[in-house]
Amino acid sequence: MLDSHFQASRAALVRSYLGKQVHIEIDRPIGYVHHKEKYDLVYPINYGFIPGVLSGDGEELDVYLLGVNEPVSAYDCRIIGIAFRRNDVEDKLIAAPDGVCFSKQEMEKAVHFQEQWYDTVIETM
Repeated sequence: MLDSHFQASRAALVRSYLGKQVHIEIDRPIGYVHHKEKYDLVYPINYGFIPGVLSGDGEELDVYLLGVNEPVSAYDCRIIGIAFRRNDVEDKLIAAPDGVCFSKQEMEKAVHFQEQWYDTVIETM
């Protein structure tokens, strides 16, 4: 079980980005294949991070980018949701181009390829 104080401060950090415009760098574009120990994970969406902002794992804060259907290396977008991982040390932000909206169910479906391995709850604006 994760420490509740740690979870609360982590949640406050990611919630502070909801609705904000951010610049993200993409390190796993659409089609990227991440070779895991027992399987390969193919990214159906762009996945990156906010440079210089650290997450619970000590790495930069990760972001799923929805609504951009081609591989990109960087993007300016708006944070529209959060994937809270109740059984992990980090959470993920969910972003889209400014003015583009997705329902909670659409977000859940889009990030399922990776979040299926975690106890994840999606929070939206």
